[in-house]
Amino acid sequence: MTSQSTGSDGSKASASDCDPRPVTFRIARFTPRPQSERPARTSPFAKSNPFAAAGTRRARGRRWTQEYTIRIAPQRTVLDALLQIKREVDPTLNFRYSCGHGMCGSDAVLINGRPDLLCTATIADCLSASETMPNAYASFGVANGSPQVQQPPAFRRTGSATTATATSSSALHSDSGIGSRATGPKATNPSEASDHTETTNHTGTTHFTETSDPDKSSVIEISPLPGFTPLRDLIVDTDTMFEQIRRFKPYLLHDDSSAESRQNHHESDQPETQDSVQNPLTKAISQAAKAKVVDAEPASEYRQTPEELARYELLSTCIACGLCQGACPIYAGGEAFAGPAAMIAAARFINDSRDSHRQERLEAIDQVDGIQACQSIRACTRPCPRGIDVGEEMWKLVEAVKEQSDSYAHRSA
Repeated sequence: MTSQSTGSDGSKASASDCDPRPVTFRIARFTPRPQSERPARTSPFAKSNPFAAAGTRRARGRRWTQEYTIRIAPQRTVLDALLQIKREVDPTLNFRYSCGHGMCGSDAVLINGRPDLLCTATIADCLSASETMPNAYASFGVANGSPQVQQPPAFRRTGSATTATATSSSALHSDSGIGSRATGPKATNPSEASDHTETTNHTGTTHFTETSDPDKSSVIEISPLPGFTPLRDLIVDTDTMFEQIRRFKPYLLHDDSSAESRQNHHESDQPETQDSVQNPLTKAISQAAKAKVVDAEPASEYRQTPEELARYELLSTCIACGLCQGACPIYAGGEAFAGPAAMIAAARFINDSRDSHRQERLEAIDQVDGIQACQSIRACTRPCPRGIDVGEEMWKLVEAVKEQSDSYAHRSA
């Protein structure tokens, strides 16, 4: 009989699940190179961030892949594993996290090729996903109805004997330039098959680890979120994403016409004294005080029905983690696109009935680098930790912009 223990969430876990097991973490490392004082040279063929400020230089530095093997329980999170590595193995490992409860969104990375949060992804889920994930491109001929034609797999399975790493550490420790839309670490050659895996530990020495079971993966690959400029290791620059969010004014804009009429009526009722006419400073202070009183006391409450609240309530839970941006092939590919996070921030106030600038907001997102750049791939929906159907909301924005354009055309006709 297998003994069971009750976890913190009340669920029962077997004793074997609570026992730590060896897990290898393959982490993409990056150390920036100090910037020189000389002016940057621009190249017309270099792909740069279309939203970066003028004069910013591309991130350049040393990139390599480093492996750490530790013993950790499967129910622990990837963040727990990285904290254990940083405390016990390599204190130079850099990553970002804040609350550790999936609420801040600061620890967004790429885990096994999928955008996820370090604090919500568990070791067991990552290992099971890498083992059971179907390879849709493994047999091209079968997928097209001709099993005679077999093509090599397009995606390699990590940890297997046929995908052993035979790349020397000198090749991985090269000083290469990285664009603002960075790509992943240097890929290894799958054709160099071996029963051993060459790794580089934190001391820089090379050792070999036997692959016991080629069908069972115990490797978790972690890399920075694509589409963002790497700063150091797993830390990326998110300033560009927040600049695009602020571009669409993520705050309530409400024109209270009744308050303006009350202010004008209040000013007309007050007779001008001799001192206020002769002293402009006194008059300005009096007008500012009157405006402050009017602003402090709105004419009525901003009332909403439950149906109106439901239109944007889920959108207000967005934590701006950037997972949808990393999953979007348009944004991560380096194209000029404000990104799904900025579009969701704009949709939150476009759907708010209290906001009186819906028309201006729709015109602001109807740009070449705005909603027009969305290709409706809907890859941004899957990684959202708050359950927002980002792809559906983007499609609703497209429909809203189209309706507004049709109404303009109808009025002009």
